[in-house]
Amino acid sequence: MPDAGRRRALVVRGGWDGHHPVEATELFLPFLRAQGFEVRIEESPAVYADAAVMAATDLVVQSVTMSTIEADEVRGLRAAIEAGTGLAGWHGGIADSFRSSSDYLQLVGGQFATHPGRHPDDRPGDERDNYLPHTVELTDLGRAHEIMAGLDDFDLDTEQYWVLHDDLIDVLATTTHPTQPYHPWHRPIASPAVWTRLWGEGRVFVATPGHSLDVLRNPNVRTIIERGMLWAAR
Repeated sequence: MPDAGRRRALVVRGGWDGHHPVEATELFLPFLRAQGFEVRIEESPAVYADAAVMAATDLVVQSVTMSTIEADEVRGLRAAIEAGTGLAGWHGGIADSFRSSSDYLQLVGGQFATHPGRHPDDRPGDERDNYLPHTVELTDLGRAHEIMAGLDDFDLDTEQYWVLHDDLIDVLATTTHPTQPYHPWHRPIASPAVWTRLWGEGRVFVATPGHSLDVLRNPNVRTIIERGMLWAAR
């Protein structure tokens, strides 16, 4: 029987295997349990359509890259967040999910557009083609936020997400895409790297770093994600 005195986390994982949804979410399960969450794991978003389960869920941790979602599932997710359930995730598992659902994209507030590549002469022909050294820079809002407390700007060498977003997100950190002679844009572009969003009574947290397990193990990235999940939870 579920423990009525414990908060409940629902981990929803699946989609493209390249983001290692099982292994990635497993990294954070001990933390959630140590924080007192009872954890339920689902391998598809079908559970979002179960109103009773969603109403009893305090935090959804989603790791589903691309894939599809049914209309009743996205309605269930939105209704739960509006009523106070939290939603948290990282990289493509939340910012590149369910591309065909405009209702999902509006809920999250930011959508992966691309990850610019290395110089054409410096591409080994695998996922490292899109690995770029870059800095995650805290915003003034981020430096004052509990998720980023005590942290500073930090460097990564991994996919650098270019995100399309709206003004309802609160950006805690950004990353800047520079101009390069082999890229078509003409001025540097700052893109949100960590953000929060208030939606009804609920909270949404997104961190764009997290392409691979080694990035998720980075102390800065891991700290941000762990704190972000706690911040988002009811």
